[in-house]
This record gives sequence, C-alpha cells and structure tokens, in this order.
Amino acid sequence: MDRRDSLLAALVACLWGFNFVVIDWGMRDMPPLLFLAIRFVVVLVPAVFLLPKPDAPWTVILAIGATMSLGQFGFLYVGLDSGMPAGLAGLVLQAQVPATILLAALVLRERPNRRQVLGVLLGVAGLLVVALGRGGHVPIGALLLCLAAAASWSVGNVITRRARVAGGLSLTVWSALIVPVPLFVLSLLVDGPAAVGDGLASFSWQTGLSTLYTAGLSSLLGYGIFNSLLARNPSSAVVPWILLVPPVAIVSAWVLLDERPNGAELIGGAVLVAGVLVATALASSTSRPARPMPSADDEPDRPGSAHLPAGAAHAEGPS
Repeated sequence: MDRRDSLLAALVACLWGFNFVVIDWGMRDMPPLLFLAIRFVVVLVPAVFLLPKPDAPWTVILAIGATMSLGQFGFLYVGLDSGMPAGLAGLVLQAQVPATILLAALVLRERPNRRQVLGVLLGVAGLLVVALGRGGHVPIGALLLCLAAAASWSVGNVITRRARVAGGLSLTVWSALIVPVPLFVLSLLVDGPAAVGDGLASFSWQTGLSTLYTAGLSSLLGYGIFNSLLARNPSSAVVPWILLVPPVAIVSAWVLLDERPNGAELIGGAVLVAGVLVATALASSTSRPARPMPSADDEPDRPGSAHLPAGAAHAEGPS
C-alpha cells in the first residue's frame, strides 16, 4: 500500500480500538441486540437519502452485511454482554487477521510474501502475550462468541476483496440493510418484549453518544475506508493493520476506565505494533515496481503469481 492508504488503515485501527470502550460505556442499560439494531438504523439513514446503491449484485451486498455487520457485531455485542471485558474483546477479535489471510490464500490465491507472514506471526505472538497477561478468568461462552465474531469478520473481508466494489462508504451503508430487523426480532425472542420496552424507555444521552460514535465513526467512516482499502489492495497488505486495534483498546481503557495494563500487556502491545510495521510499512518500502499488464495475446498468469485473483479487475475495473 502507498503512504496515504497506510495512514488511512492506521486511522481505522484507532477508531475501532476506541470503539470497544464506547460500546461498553453505552450498552449498560440496553439489551445488546437492541442496542446494535439502533446503531444500524442510524447507519441506514445516509443510505436511504444520500448514497446511491453500490455497483454490485444484491447477493454480494447482503453477504457482506450478513458477515461483516450482522454476524460480527451480533456475536461481539452478546459476548460483551456475557462477560467479555472490552479490552480482551478487542484482542480476541483480531483472530480475524490470520483467518482472513488464510482464507484469502485459499479462496483468492493471494499468497502473502515472507515479510507479511512474519508480521502476522509477530502479531499473533503479541496477541498471545497479552492474553496470558490478562489471565484466564473469562466465561467460555463469551470467548466463543468473540471468536465467532472474528470468523464472521474474516469471511466478510474475503467477500469484500473478491467483489472489488467501488465506493466503500456506499457498500457499508447499503449492506447494513440486512441488519436491524433480524436483530430487533432476535432481541424480542432472546431478551423478551418487556426488556426491549424498558431498554427503549431508558435510552439516555450516554446511549445516544455511544450510538453516534459506533454508527458514524466506527461504521460509516471506519468501514467505508476499510472496504475501499480492500477493494484496491491485497488482503494481506490491509488486514495486518487491524492488529493495532488491541493496543488502542488497552490504552483507551487505561485512560478512560482506569484499567491499568500489566507488563505482559504492554510487551504484547509492542510486539503487535512491530508485527504491523513488518507486515506493512517495511514490506511496502521494499516492494518492487508493479509489472505492466499483459496484453490479450500474452499467456495468463500462473496461479499465485499475483496478489489479485484470476480474472479480477485491475486498473480498468472498480477500485
């Protein structure tokens, strides 16, 4: 990725890292699925009145919404409500990084280079160090829910990369069409009508600010940028930047919630940052210039010879 895209990826990581503290802060008086449904109703407003439908089939739009929004955040919010600490949730969710790169290699034939593999391994090592520092006092159900959220996110990343849809913001808001109604129905079934009514009646300024941040900055701005980056860069170049999310989550919880990290958490966060630098900044600074596109008479590329899947649009297609 170029410098501009790298800075945008770092901005997304900061927005998403702080998001865990905001969610925990705003969900204290609300059922989790109802809170998430309200978040995506706010996301849908620009889609209805401002943004055109992205140039993609409805099957792709709905698949991205089902995985990157409904699946990821549904599992995450219920996991947080089930006892997963906000900082640890930011850590566990980053299991999507190696999962995305593995899926992209299998499905899209995007083979990461050695620096990217090394960077991801460093990132995973950092995650393990932080996890050990946090201790093991986490409900197993909450942990499994967060892992399911990571798996859903990784599938959505690969679908987004394969579709290569122009307009990340438009894709974000239109794919959210699938989210609110199923979540509201699930909240009625899981929490009960009385809890849903109480949650709506107790909607406070604190819940409103949390909703505005998660909908406006995390969803609209964050996913709009992230989907655009995936459309014009290989998954293995974009996704490692998200390893910066746990350190941001830990620092924000430290400053705002007085959750002081121990030595293992600080060391693990430093290893995570090193992994991101190896996988992204160093790799891009030493990358070779791109080869010119082959003509129609040239032989097609051999599998694995390029980052893009066979038949994917290049400079002429959406990006």
